[in-house]
Amino acid sequence: MECISVFDMLKIGVGPSSSHTLGPWRAAERWISELQEEGLFEKVNAIKVHVYGSLSLTGKGHATDLAIMLGLAGADPEYVPVENINAIIKEIEDGHTIDFGGKRTIEFDPKNQIIFHREFLPFHANGLTFEATTHEGSQHSETYYSIGGGFVVKEERTHAKENLATFKTFPHPIQKATELLAHCEKYNKTISEIVLENEQSLRSDDEIDRELNRVWDTMLECMYTGCHTEGTLPGGLNVRRRAYDIHQKLISEKPYNNPVEWIYAIRDTEVKFRQIIKWVSCFAIAVNEVNASLGRVVTAPTNGSAGVIPAVLMYYMVIENHDANFDDIKQFLLVAGEIGSIFKKGATISAAMGGCQAEIGVSSAMAAAGLTELMGGTPEQVLIAAEIAMEHHLGLTCDPIAGLVQVPCIERNAMGAIKAINAAELAMDTDPKNAKVPLDKVVNTMWETAKDMNSKYKETSEGGLAVGVNLSDC
Repeated sequence: MECISVFDMLKIGVGPSSSHTLGPWRAAERWISELQEEGLFEKVNAIKVHVYGSLSLTGKGHATDLAIMLGLAGADPEYVPVENINAIIKEIEDGHTIDFGGKRTIEFDPKNQIIFHREFLPFHANGLTFEATTHEGSQHSETYYSIGGGFVVKEERTHAKENLATFKTFPHPIQKATELLAHCEKYNKTISEIVLENEQSLRSDDEIDRELNRVWDTMLECMYTGCHTEGTLPGGLNVRRRAYDIHQKLISEKPYNNPVEWIYAIRDTEVKFRQIIKWVSCFAIAVNEVNASLGRVVTAPTNGSAGVIPAVLMYYMVIENHDANFDDIKQFLLVAGEIGSIFKKGATISAAMGGCQAEIGVSSAMAAAGLTELMGGTPEQVLIAAEIAMEHHLGLTCDPIAGLVQVPCIERNAMGAIKAINAAELAMDTDPKNAKVPLDKVVNTMWETAKDMNSKYKETSEGGLAVGVNLSDC
């Protein structure tokens, strides 16, 4: 049993990948913290990092090595100015030193001291081991696993007992969709109300509102930045940014100077069916172009799928309800976070374990659920929407070209967002008595599909488009 907060599912971080960038970054921070707790930090004079499995096979494309360096240097992915990242990396690479933990300088040559291994560790596809040598000659190592969505664990799960104790303090301890629905029925509450009561056992109302505001502000800023940035994405594929061009064709001539004024300007645009599809796609693509450029995004539930939830929520605000405010944003995010946690508890949100169904599929289910409650759907219909969205992503593989979170990843966010809106509409017209597939069944099916999926299609760049399209073709 896991205690998972909405803020665990919706983390603020730096792209391009939650499991391959944010996870290793957080693992480096955690390792330094543990060295400090053990009184070893000041004694360390040499370090090495070994990267395994999927982390290694697509590590360069996902900036895993850069994330490790940033984590070792004490930079915080939530707050480090993204415009400073290249300078920090260049200083480490050129000087062959690192500001270890942001506190002391030691020698470090990333070319020789970050070592990529093709073999997989048995516990999880995304493993990495940190090694420290002290000035006394003793050696100390720890292995961590990035299990998706920025979550990092050790094999022995040292925090599992603490997590279970917290779970038991929830007024509504929930593992499965059936349990969530039972709590809604028992207390005659919506899903967002049930989730909010759980969050209130962890933090104050002011903190909940402040952090949800920060999550939305990050999403909105990300969409705004992506829609107003021209050029080519980094990494060698020479992928042209498309959100800018789409946005230019859609936006009205009404002036605006910031993201909030931008929302009002979009509300004044033409909203025929084709324009709606283009706007939703534009929002999703914008986010993932920022993500591909080492920009700041919200893992929702991962970086590779970060565009779906902002795009659907923005759709509601600029198309569906022009009076939408923070209360609507809060309601949507609470529902989306809870649905994401059910998938994480019952299956996976890691493409390295489950393919893209575990990322885009889950994000689409989260978005569909949040939208359905905002449109007045019952708790049963909310779960139906999540089920429909995931059902039509089952079996989706993860095969990024050159290991970059660009092709096909960016477009998949647009497709996942459109499917989420469609799923919500279908759910709103569904009588729960006639539903054939419960959400828990589709969660189980997704996990069984993940286990059966060939490893080539689980974020290894060894199958599908990743081998079918060469860099020379691009």
